Amino acid sequence: MDLTPVPAENLELQRKPLKEEIFDILHKRIIAGKYSPGEWLRQEDIASSLRVSQTPVREALDLLVSAGLAERVPFRGVRVLQLTRQEMVEAYGLRLLLEPAAGRGAAERADVSQILALERILEQMKSLATLNDMSAQRQFNREFHLAIVSVAGNALLNKVYEMAANAFPDWMLYEAMFHHPEMLESCLQQEYREHEGLVKAIAAHQPEQAAQEALTHILNVGKEMESFLGIPGELLREKERQYISLPTSGKG
Repeated sequence: MDLTPVPAENLELQRKPLKEEIFDILHKRIIAGKYSPGEWLRQEDIASSLRVSQTPVREALDLLVSAGLAERVPFRGVRVLQLTRQEMVEAYGLRLLLEPAAGRGAAERADVSQILALERILEQMKSLATLNDMSAQRQFNREFHLAIVSVAGNALLNKVYEMAANAFPDWMLYEAMFHHPEMLESCLQQEYREHEGLVKAIAAHQPEQAAQEALTHILNVGKEMESFLGIPGELLREKERQYISLPTSGKG
């Protein structure tokens, strides 16, 4: 792996706390495919390449683990998360169940300040449509979904959702978009429209509509998993049959 320092990245190290800037750099490298799934992130090598001490690198690696992009292996270190096909399919199934539940709960409970917070995140995502925006786009996407779960006000849902999100290959989808720039703009525009529809339903306090908007969004993500990641459609359809028949979807 080439760890040659990138001058532009080093200049950016002066703009935020070091751990956050290093996190952003490593995040971008993962999404760009410069680190492969399962590849070890050597603290010493990263510190040397960026000409920083190892302390902020260790803190940045902790942020990567918290964000679900990497995993810490006891006595060995941190490596880029490597998900099995089965783990991705199971996470997809859980999100089919959890996202509509969160949307419904948020529409029932959201107050004005919470709605404004969701709208602010949505506005920040609106202009992110280039390859250089992929790291920020993924972070805002995760923040957006976690915020909706938080608004729903169910502590157990929060915990289960975070576990499902950490096993979900959204960063792999962004990596695939990175390598298919001709599809990038249309994919991100569709994602924005789906998020916008969900926020509007929450703001209008329409629980069933919010649940349906959330479900439609995850179903479209499933199609992207099939197209970009090569997940067999029959495995995804099986999960859809399991979960969409439940009341959470708003359908019988």
